Amino acid sequence: MRIVVAIDSFKGCLTSREANQAAAEGVRRVCPDAEVVQIPVSDGGEGFLDAFHAAIGGEQVEVEVCDPLMRPVRARYLLQGRRAVIEMAQASGLTLLKKEERNPMVASSYGTGQLVADAVRRGADQIIVGLGGSATSDAGKGMLQALMDSFVKNGHWNDIEELKDVSFTIASDVKNPLCGAQGAAHVFAPQKGATPEMVQQLDEQARRFAEESALLFGYDRQDMPGAGAAGGLGYAFLQYLNAECRSGIDLLLETLHYEEMVEGASLVITGEGSADRQTLMGKLPMGILRHSGSTPVCLIAGRIGDRDELLQAGFARLECINPDGISLDQAMRKDVAKQHIMTIVSRLAKE
Repeated sequence: MRIVVAIDSFKGCLTSREANQAAAEGVRRVCPDAEVVQIPVSDGGEGFLDAFHAAIGGEQVEVEVCDPLMRPVRARYLLQGRRAVIEMAQASGLTLLKKEERNPMVASSYGTGQLVADAVRRGADQIIVGLGGSATSDAGKGMLQALMDSFVKNGHWNDIEELKDVSFTIASDVKNPLCGAQGAAHVFAPQKGATPEMVQQLDEQARRFAEESALLFGYDRQDMPGAGAAGGLGYAFLQYLNAECRSGIDLLLETLHYEEMVEGASLVITGEGSADRQTLMGKLPMGILRHSGSTPVCLIAGRIGDRDELLQAGFARLECINPDGISLDQAMRKDVAKQHIMTIVSRLAKE
């Protein structure tokens, strides 16, 4: 029996690798001879760098950059030949700030630009940037300023020769535009510490920036899917760097040749912290389902809602790992979550 395990991180609790390991142990408890293929996965946010490192190898480069409040922080990116993979949350992520420090009016994506610049200096001409978990809502202005400071301190954007032959791909499951009711500020800034007044200001600032940028380039990409990702960082990559926007999980699975890996498997186990109808809107488990062909896919999660819709989408089984009545604090303990995954997966493998 061959089982493929590709579980997303349970945010604030388990990494993808930890969740996969717990599931693999659950399989081996009841089927010690089973072949278990573990695939660390991410859709562009937490764990994106590690998932690509597991997929393609390469060197993890560590550099000192600026965090969202422009303080020094050590951040990693992946360099494999002429390809670089950057997880923007390493430099500009919400987890780098204490709760009381969250303020998207001042948080900057500058550090992400420093990572891009370092990769370009080391010869990368294909750069993949995972957008997710950002602390920022600056429409990528900080990132662009870092590139200007790195390459043309007193020139103009069009003077940056070093970026002319570099191709960019942004990886995100966010399809929101830059501005408006469904834009970066209105949808995502409140969770980054924005008050309603700040949301209005951020949205207006982004709109003005997009209007100025459209005059500069003669085209306007603020409404492209993904422009609102990572506080509008997606927009800066689309407008200024002609980036291609891809689903993070699709990009990773294609790189892995996942469809070949899953051939002949008897079961795929995927999962995430909370599964409901939002899962159907391009989140990681849907990518696993799409690429798994005729192999049955079981979805496990810490919380499950909208069961009928998830089953209609094609998942063979849905399993909540947590027993009824458990407190959130208890469920979020790493040791408890691992044990619950092992127990559920042992049952699935035995059946």
